[in-house]
Amino acid sequence: MIKSICSIAILLFSFKAGAQSSALSVADSLYTLGNYTSAINEYAKIGDANASLQIARAYNAIGNFDKAIAQYQATLTKKPTMDIARFELGKLLLKTKSYQPALEAFHDLVTKGQENPEYFYYLGRAYESVDKQEEANTAFRKAVAKDSTHLRSLYALGKYFVGQEIRDSALVYIDQGLKFYEDDISMINLKAQAYYNNGQHKQAIPWFERLLELGENRPFILERTAFSYYRNYDSEKAIQAYRMLATDPWSLADAYSGMGQVYLQEKQLDSAQYYIKKSIEERTVTFEKEYADLGRIARLQDKTKESMDYYKTAWEENKDNPRNYYQFCILADEYYKDPKTKLQYYESLLEMYPKLSPFIKERVIKRVSEIKEEIHYAGN
Repeated sequence: MIKSICSIAILLFSFKAGAQSSALSVADSLYTLGNYTSAINEYAKIGDANASLQIARAYNAIGNFDKAIAQYQATLTKKPTMDIARFELGKLLLKTKSYQPALEAFHDLVTKGQENPEYFYYLGRAYESVDKQEEANTAFRKAVAKDSTHLRSLYALGKYFVGQEIRDSALVYIDQGLKFYEDDISMINLKAQAYYNNGQHKQAIPWFERLLELGENRPFILERTAFSYYRNYDSEKAIQAYRMLATDPWSLADAYSGMGQVYLQEKQLDSAQYYIKKSIEERTVTFEKEYADLGRIARLQDKTKESMDYYKTAWEENKDNPRNYYQFCILADEYYKDPKTKLQYYESLLEMYPKLSPFIKERVIKRVSEIKEEIHYAGN
């Protein structure tokens, strides 16, 4: 009798397990095919923690993040030790900008003493989101300590130090990433920017060129490549890069302005003037720099009055910059014979800009004194 009861129990258990297995297979198949709503209904029939996790994933996949978060939390209530559910919940909380709960989720994971560098990487991301950069960097470093090839953590550290313009620290992490992933575009870009921001344009060039070889010809990359060539006195390559930049209609003004700078450096004044004027035609904002460049060109051409007018226009474009008005004053000093007219401009400069840089202010005060003395003796 007892033997018969045991046999029935085993049979019933086997039947239940088989039915559950069958239901799970149906639910998994629907989930794999992207039929998430039907999959949710099938998983709900099973009711265990694993099925609950799949329901959370399905809600996440269809973009119903509120229900996904609630389902992840329900899963963890059923099974608090399910780290995969806590990890996925943390990432979703981070995605939906629930930064503090995300931080708590990742902190719970790393305090368990696990060796997963992904936990520390996302902890770093969460700290960044609440403006705790020092803690974020510590987490990224721990991720790298656990996996020296963890590219995203290396990138995060490299990017931070590039942004702070601390080149040597940036290169430590960037070079470590490139050691394992030599063609990683993000790391190559960081290395180019690290040198560029440090004014080391010659060293930046090979890395910008590598980006172009890998198909990264965005306007930002082209402009900095061209400028690096220009600063390295490689005019031919600079012009070529600026011409590539000019194929982007939104970058025409910058391309023309850059070409103007290159031709000015080469003392090809007519070409420089042509492209700088073209740049002005393309711009829809202020033209302070372009007018100042035209002023410089006109001065090199011994066209004092024209140069003076350009510098005055540059100053009118941006009156926060006293240097263009100072250049105007110098040219007016050369152009006008009447010392009172010259004095008027210099005194206006001192009146408008009481906080002039010491170097300029000292020279202006000295010149004002000379002109006043000239006027005094002329009066006698």
